Amino acid sequence: MLYNDSSFIRGNTENLAMAAESPSQPASRAVSEYRYEKLTWPEIEEAARLRKICIVPCGSVEQHGPHLPLDVDIVCPQGVAYGAGRLMPESILVLPPVWYGYTGHVMDFPGTINTHYETFIRQVIDIGKSLAYHGFKKILLLNGHGSNMPNLDLAARRVNLETDAECILTAWWHLLNVDKDFMPGWRESKFPGGCSHACELETSMYLYLDEENVRKDKIKSGAISFNEEGSPFQWVDLFSAGAATVISWTSSYSQTGVLGEAELATVEKGKRACDEAVKQLCRLVAWWKERPKDVRRDPHATPPTMPTPWGQQSPGS
Repeated sequence: MLYNDSSFIRGNTENLAMAAESPSQPASRAVSEYRYEKLTWPEIEEAARLRKICIVPCGSVEQHGPHLPLDVDIVCPQGVAYGAGRLMPESILVLPPVWYGYTGHVMDFPGTINTHYETFIRQVIDIGKSLAYHGFKKILLLNGHGSNMPNLDLAARRVNLETDAECILTAWWHLLNVDKDFMPGWRESKFPGGCSHACELETSMYLYLDEENVRKDKIKSGAISFNEEGSPFQWVDLFSAGAATVISWTSSYSQTGVLGEAELATVEKGKRACDEAVKQLCRLVAWWKERPKDVRRDPHATPPTMPTPWGQQSPGS
């Protein structure tokens, strides 16, 4: 199961279900279903008319130490997206995840599957363009793999410039920083480095979302070798990084693939983190759905005599 319902989720889902249907008229599947692939094409058309926001979980298949499976970066963002979808099915459609991300630097660890960065970026852009073509004008990329971020940032920018849709990017862990009091009250591991990869946070999340697949007897914290140097320039953490950090082969700074204090992870911490990410994702969707699109302006005194280059939208198109 990719998301364990809490009382917070269940209560809000029941309220939405009661509001969505009347005794004489059941709610349309396009209103009540949050999973994109479970709709038919006529229902997709209706979902687009409802101005649903499409959430695209993006992750990777890569090593997460001896204690976590290869699908951590899929299970976490999909779990958060499904949690929000259950709460707000009238506003959210969650697409099947983009499974394979940019992981070339992790290939020394068996099991990791890499996608060339150009292939990855083009796939995400193609998904965005397909959604825009079908009438969905707000697309949210929900990332679960840190090294995807620069690639997804470029993909989102290109969707914005090459379609009439809006596309934004966030990582599920960034949602934990919206409430400035949450992480200081949640985190016990050291900063920097205690929450980096297969760490206190990811291990807690996976314990909550899919506990039976965690190899609990193998949970052991792991150090990031260059963090131990104490340089003010070169250090990493899931939530920040030094001003000039060399990111090369993972095996060059980690023996086990565990970057952080996994031994501090608990199921209860995972539930708290997941519920917080779901809550903030719902707040983001509610705010963004009603926000009008920024209006493009062309300050050329003499209108250009050719279309905007590079496949980008021309003014007024």
